[in-house]
Amino acid sequence: MTHKTFKRKLLIDLDGVLNEYTGNYEENVIPPIKRGAKEFLEKCFEENYEIKIFTTRNRLRATKWLIDNGLDKVISDVTNVKEPAYLYIDDRCILFNGDFNKTLQQIDSFIVHWK
Repeated sequence: MTHKTFKRKLLIDLDGVLNEYTGNYEENVIPPIKRGAKEFLEKCFEENYEIKIFTTRNRLRATKWLIDNGLDKVISDVTNVKEPAYLYIDDRCILFNGDFNKTLQQIDSFIVHWK
């Protein structure tokens, strides 16, 4: 993992964002990288973002997946702890805009993109 002075931190989910996860979780198998993910991460890195991977998976297994996919040079760390960040990028989230009623509607109608 590289160390560089960064402007802002991005916490990016692994399953369903960077890989071809479809809801069938297998502890020992991380799905293949999603098309365009490597270029996206490289672009974020070039724009001076610090990139951390946020995952519930085993950190060593996730780190090996990053190395195997040539992403280890643009990722600063793998964590399972939500930490302060400029943005969180996840396939299972809703943006809160200050209105709880609208948020409840979004919760009730939520469908992940891979379903």
